[in-house]
Amino acid sequence: MKTINEFRFVVVLIIVLMATSFVIAQEDDTVIDPYTYEQNETCLQCHGQSSYFYYNEVVERDIKKRMNPFFIVDSAEYYDANHQTFLCIDCHSYEYEEFPHSGQLRMEPKFGCLDCHAGDEEYAKYKFEEIDDEFHKSVHSSKHSEDFTCSMCHNPHTYKINARTNENMADFILYDNEICLTCHAEISKYQLLTTMDNPSVLETHSWLPNQVLHFKNVRCIECHTEINNDILVAHNVLPKEQAVKLCVECHSKDSRLLASLYKYQFTDERSNLGFSNKAMLDEAYVIGANRNYYLNALSIVMFGFVLLALFIHAILRIIINYKRHE
Repeated sequence: MKTINEFRFVVVLIIVLMATSFVIAQEDDTVIDPYTYEQNETCLQCHGQSSYFYYNEVVERDIKKRMNPFFIVDSAEYYDANHQTFLCIDCHSYEYEEFPHSGQLRMEPKFGCLDCHAGDEEYAKYKFEEIDDEFHKSVHSSKHSEDFTCSMCHNPHTYKINARTNENMADFILYDNEICLTCHAEISKYQLLTTMDNPSVLETHSWLPNQVLHFKNVRCIECHTEINNDILVAHNVLPKEQAVKLCVECHSKDSRLLASLYKYQFTDERSNLGFSNKAMLDEAYVIGANRNYYLNALSIVMFGFVLLALFIHAILRIIINYKRHE
């Protein structure tokens, strides 16, 4: 009987582990190792909640405290993000396994992107070194030096690649724009780097016609970065004086959107209906960029007929007036 019970226990344990793996399996077929999940739970039982308990040896009882909101990690977002397979102590000191944490641990330097992604053939295709070079040219880096890091925009606990994986353009436009707005629409984070007032995004873009439509269909970086054909997403953010303000930059057949937003979707093939920039047309119609060969030809023909009609009308009026005065 004891052997049977032990066998049942093993079977149940295997089922539980398989179920756990299935639950935390991601859409991209990445499955989180149960050990990783279990180890991270020791951190997330506090840092995944708005409050936590600890035993105070001085007063000899459990104490409930509110968790600092900046130290809360949403486990659902974490296990859907790029670093989902990491242990917390892969990036944070193993000394965090002890509680209460030493205050000196807060002073430990944070890892940067290149600490893991540089010099690794697996990541070479993403050109992290070139992205880093572009970032250091940007106004973010040149104005704020070492205070502005990758994690200011790309939260390592929640960041998820969108531009090259998400087929729903509206989703990744919204996602990327929210990265910018976490500073430019959030005064508490904005003033970590400057004492200036946080400008209103709506006011600074008051010159832009139909703001809502533009904010919904293009990313901030389309107008605020220098185009780089070698990397997927431009990181050289330009000073505001150099931001694109000419409508023709986007609203033309050679739209700059083809080298940024539609970079890996663009095809110069015309659709069966005669539209150019077909990839762009799949998502939105951009005046001036989505020209149609047949409509252009038809408009020219119609314009020609109008000129011809006016010419004939003028000739007839001249002839009629001439005969009246004979």
